[in-house]
Amino acid sequence: MALIVQKYGGTSVGSSERIRAVAQRVKRARDQGHQVVVVVSAMSGETDRLIGLAKQIQERPVPRELDVLLSTGEQVTIALLAMALDALDCPARSYTGAQVHILTDSAYNKARIHDIDAVRVRADLDAGRVVVIAGFQGIDAAGNITTLGRGGSDTSAVAVAAALKADECQIYTDVDGVYTTDPRVEPKARKLDRITFEEMLEMASLGSKVLQIRAVEFAGKYKVPLRVLSSFDEGAGTLITFEEDTVEDAKIAGIAFSRDEAKLTVLGVPDQPGVAHKILGPIAAANIEVDMIVQNIAPDETTTDFTFTVHRNDYERALEILQGTAATLAARQVLGDAQIVKISLVGVGMRNHAGIASQMFGALAREGINIRMISTSEIKISVVVDQKYLELGVRALHDAFGLARPPQAARS
Repeated sequence: MALIVQKYGGTSVGSSERIRAVAQRVKRARDQGHQVVVVVSAMSGETDRLIGLAKQIQERPVPRELDVLLSTGEQVTIALLAMALDALDCPARSYTGAQVHILTDSAYNKARIHDIDAVRVRADLDAGRVVVIAGFQGIDAAGNITTLGRGGSDTSAVAVAAALKADECQIYTDVDGVYTTDPRVEPKARKLDRITFEEMLEMASLGSKVLQIRAVEFAGKYKVPLRVLSSFDEGAGTLITFEEDTVEDAKIAGIAFSRDEAKLTVLGVPDQPGVAHKILGPIAAANIEVDMIVQNIAPDETTTDFTFTVHRNDYERALEILQGTAATLAARQVLGDAQIVKISLVGVGMRNHAGIASQMFGALAREGINIRMISTSEIKISVVVDQKYLELGVRALHDAFGLARPPQAARS
């Protein structure tokens, strides 16, 4: 007998028929002798509907009240799933995040989990019940309802699994695992049987939508075994593992990309200590995250050109801030470009294989794709290119590294 935490996203519980199908899957696991905790999202489209209602009342909804509103989406789902399980003679009990005391900080709309009281859940499991918990939400020390931000149900599931010391946390979604890249961009993308936490964390941070990055971070920190599976098809899915030597022997695990990029450049700022802080300090103060950074010395050797990227949603605000900073620094000019994308190679095999960057740049060059910026780490290489080259670039790299074929075939 194992203790399993299963998480189902919005598309998996998007209708009464799908909720019944989830109940059947959960019951099968229980009938096999497992203890099962289920974490669910709101039904697909429900969170957007609630946000729309809030904005009809207030253009910028009060964060606390918005969390009270948004948390109701998951409350609907947990009750319906518990009913569906009961109809199958599978005893179940539903709980909101507050009821199982998922304690968070007070950062409304993007709270972080501090602790979970697992006593109530364990009591139900010991009594033979399936426990159904609302994802995406918690409660702060003052008793206020909080939400964890988009994709927060993944984090809820991993946190519950960590608190219960579960044998496995299974993330059920609308795809049957983690692929070498998005199959909608590259139809030859291949499903991976295994991927390391390091690789999955990079993939999530670089644009892969399969798992929320905070969930992967949480799983890695607390050593929670994680598996991605399909809600609609049978299969073993993809295991996210800590054991690098058991992972498929490949240089590259996959290709991630992000369409939501924008680039800002300030030309001709003084080349002196502290200039980077003067440029990025006001950006950070506005709670805008900076990704890639490049600084070049200008020909006159007294000034520098400073370039960085931000999320496209933050572009207009960042540009406004940078123009003010540039005037203060007597910079020559501010340039912006919101028509860029980021493409990244990810793989722990980079540690032991030379020439990955050269191979990547060569593949892009053969397609006439100019690289605007480059960023590297131990297990990833990211490039910024013009938006129009995204799909061509991904497909070219996928072919260049033989990712459509199993590793054994790719080496032969």
